[in-house]
Amino acid sequence: MFLYGEKAAFAGQMYDSLLQKAVVGNEEIDGMRLLQQLSGIMVETLMLFDEPDDGITVTYHKLAELLSCEPKSCLLGRSVLPPAYVMDVEVEQGRHLAKTLFEDWLNCAYDFHDLILFSVHHLIIRMEASGQPRADVFRLFIEITNRAMAFEFAAQELCDIVLDASVDGIKGEDSSGGKWTLSQCVSALGATAGRNLALSMPECEIFNGPLFPEKLDQVACVMTQEATRLGVPVGSDWRFGLAANDFVTSAPYDLIMTLEPSCQKLFELLGLRDLMEQAVCVSKATGRMLAITSSGVDPMIDPVIAKPLAMGAMTDTYKTVCREKAEYAFGAE
Repeated sequence: MFLYGEKAAFAGQMYDSLLQKAVVGNEEIDGMRLLQQLSGIMVETLMLFDEPDDGITVTYHKLAELLSCEPKSCLLGRSVLPPAYVMDVEVEQGRHLAKTLFEDWLNCAYDFHDLILFSVHHLIIRMEASGQPRADVFRLFIEITNRAMAFEFAAQELCDIVLDASVDGIKGEDSSGGKWTLSQCVSALGATAGRNLALSMPECEIFNGPLFPEKLDQVACVMTQEATRLGVPVGSDWRFGLAANDFVTSAPYDLIMTLEPSCQKLFELLGLRDLMEQAVCVSKATGRMLAITSSGVDPMIDPVIAKPLAMGAMTDTYKTVCREKAEYAFGAE
């Protein structure tokens, strides 16, 4: 057991660390950024247990008791939350901080969880003192944490799906039952991420110069950051050999359509119906798959080959689907 003063000191230490990461221009604190990183800390803490999906329900119940309130009852619209690719970046910063804090608690997972729970309660109270209603902040925290957990589960499950395909072969009405190579596993995930991203964009945005590359770069960044976090060598060779802008691209629809039923079943199970969120999940899975195939001293696929393979599949599919959407929308031949 820990004294209240020790818990308060720990919460203060964590709060100071979060504030350093959440400061924006003119020394102002970005409250949304703070909450996303706080959710990342909670997600990483729950991953210490065998059943994190059960633990999250218990965590919310305990937090409601500590706060003496329930979260705001109405669900939040997509416009209230940051884009999924922003959320993933901020959540991962919180997860990294949690790993650093946990170094002193390696044999005390339950005590560490209790301390994090106390710290979350403490931070929500401090945000309320700044003028934000407690129930509203609690609801925001839940919505972000739920999505962060879903992103993590989806990335892991998608990797398992394609790895099973490389061992047991593809099963389903639209497949021949053949086994995938590891290169096909990487390409299928990268291409699916690019397709979902393109489908998430309204037709009016497709030829908007600033948005066309920006969203692709942001979603691709989820992949590259996940890969480098897990051991893929850092370098500038992600776009080596990619097609020029004036080259007509194509998409590996055979791989995409074979993987699509498993993806949709998983997304439905996790409640991820937003196409941008799906694209981020698959991009995260692509980065994780790259870590499986292309990290370590003896990688199964050389990183110089695997990284452009994933990036090319994502980029070419994104451009192809955007072009096809534009042709359909504007009646191009």
